[in-house]
Amino acid sequence: MTFFFWIFAAVIVGSALLAITRRNAVATALWAALSFVGIAGEFVLLQAYFLAVVEVLVYAGAIMVLFLFVIMLLNLREEDLRVTEGPRLHWFGLILAACFLGGLVVTCRRAGLFDEPLGAPPSGETASVAPVLFQNYLLPFEVASFLLLSAIVGAVLITKRRLP
Repeated sequence: MTFFFWIFAAVIVGSALLAITRRNAVATALWAALSFVGIAGEFVLLQAYFLAVVEVLVYAGAIMVLFLFVIMLLNLREEDLRVTEGPRLHWFGLILAACFLGGLVVTCRRAGLFDEPLGAPPSGETASVAPVLFQNYLLPFEVASFLLLSAIVGAVLITKRRLP
């Protein structure tokens, strides 16, 4: 079990690093999708199968398809991409990442997330999520889906080129 944890962790970290270092937007999106699949593998190891399926369907599936759709719709050219150079920006990014990681570790320690064993049973599955989502929060769920749909239609209309 620990062996697979480290394999998935290496896939997640490696693909995330490749996603943020690529200049091609399509390659970045595909590496991020691989990272999401690795996260789903970690959820399977934690026996949170519902979260694993949601990770693959929502993030690796729908969100990445939306990203690729927008990237292709924008039709980015190499000369349109602004190259940012300079070692100061790289150091600033590393310092910011270290501060974020440190804050994340401190927050997880205070919340007691490091106290639980790695293979702890999941707290809830589909049976406990569905009634709350579709009974108590049905209106916000539908409003969010309508906003996403209108954002997609707006993106198509904004980037649509006029025909002669």
